[in-house]
Amino acid sequence: MRYPREIAELALATRALVLEEAPEAAELNYDLYTVVAAFTFTGSGGDSFIHITGHAKWVNLGFTFGSLLPDPGGMLRGEGKQIRHIRITKKADLENPDVRSLVRAAIELAERPEAPQEGAKPKMKGRGRATGR
Repeated sequence: MRYPREIAELALATRALVLEEAPEAAELNYDLYTVVAAFTFTGSGGDSFIHITGHAKWVNLGFTFGSLLPDPGGMLRGEGKQIRHIRITKKADLENPDVRSLVRAAIELAERPEAPQEGAKPKMKGRGRATGR
């Protein structure tokens, strides 16, 4: 899908913010009805903690477990069981300290591979899913 230059630049600026906070995260890209960049520490799309989607007039910065995030500024949108997002319409939106706070909180909740103990199968921290999928 093609986006206006302003939206492409906005998506790249949003991506840069996420990677500043989580430089060790893997980025998975999908071209669905919208372009999606998902970020994960395990390499599995099912473990993504943040995603970015492009739209005609804005970019969504999505949080997989957004319903669990502290949101004192009331920035998060969405009413599903867990996913929430912020609508980014201009680069200045990314300068709001609450945006970076939400990104950091999402990183704290993210699945991460644990160092395997000798003879043990690797397991994921948090929700207890095994890595051998």
